[in-house]
Amino acid sequence: MLTKNTFGVDLGTSAVKIYSLRKNRLLVEKDMIAVRNGHQVIAAGNDAFEMYEKTPPEIVVDSPVADGRIADVDEVGMLLRLLLRRTDPHMNSSPAICFSVPVNMSGLEKRAYYAACYAGGLRSQKTFMADRPICDAISLGVPILRTRGSMILNMGAQSTSVSVIASGQVIISSSVACGGQQLDEAVLGAVRRERGLMIGTKTAGNLKAVLATFYMSGTPEYRKVVGMDVLSGLPREEKIPSGLVSEAVETSVRKGAEEIRTLIERMPPQVSKNLMDEGIYLTGGTSRIPGIDQYLSRILECRINLSGNYEYSTVRGLEEIIKHKEYQKWTYQ
Repeated sequence: MLTKNTFGVDLGTSAVKIYSLRKNRLLVEKDMIAVRNGHQVIAAGNDAFEMYEKTPPEIVVDSPVADGRIADVDEVGMLLRLLLRRTDPHMNSSPAICFSVPVNMSGLEKRAYYAACYAGGLRSQKTFMADRPICDAISLGVPILRTRGSMILNMGAQSTSVSVIASGQVIISSSVACGGQQLDEAVLGAVRRERGLMIGTKTAGNLKAVLATFYMSGTPEYRKVVGMDVLSGLPREEKIPSGLVSEAVETSVRKGAEEIRTLIERMPPQVSKNLMDEGIYLTGGTSRIPGIDQYLSRILECRINLSGNYEYSTVRGLEEIIKHKEYQKWTYQ
């Protein structure tokens, strides 16, 4: 597998991350593709995201990955081919690809990764897979073979994956509906209720990114947004305070944290004890919200080890797998 033409690919719901071994380069682009009349690709990645919510009816801008799983094989194939070329313009026509994938996939879901490569015209003869929690564990420095129960929370765009690794394998894998998109919808709903203003999901995401925090502060921050007045239907500008955004985010995160706490309470005692001793590992793009690790620590009553890689945790684990032969035993075909 360790050829110069090897790529690690993390197909996320919000972004696609690709690592090229030959270039030693990481490319991160939005998981978006713009298609005209159902077949003509006119933009991909960040370029397609810029067109989102601004296109005429004949152009559809969509994400072909849903909840970290392939939703449209053909669109993923086209997106993958274009983004691999951006990562390494000189790659040959049959690269080796190592995907990060969900745990316990069905046979149909597994075949979708092979089909996507052929749909995009890559003709990849070497397609490998690695479970996402294993990739996260490697990037987090978890001793995979020696641990008696390490929990990893990956707060992604559409959900939070809850995984426990023990003795070199994933022994528990679950998912909680608490991710970036749910937080965006919570902010969108709060602005509509409290300010009578309809805003788009991109605007809600921007408000979350700049205003959401779990740190208490006496001086609120504000951001101006333009939306549609729910009563008049006319455009209106409004100043949105950080307190409104943070409260909406906190309510959504609390629901997810309570589900995670229930999962922990149902775990075998020996695993729970190790979690209390070692702490819980937190990663994913949503973990960037300031103070979220301390907030979760209070609710879960356990130390939280926050990863500095955030949304890049999985692809950094893939990078280690590609570079180091001792990690390649956790890949499969």
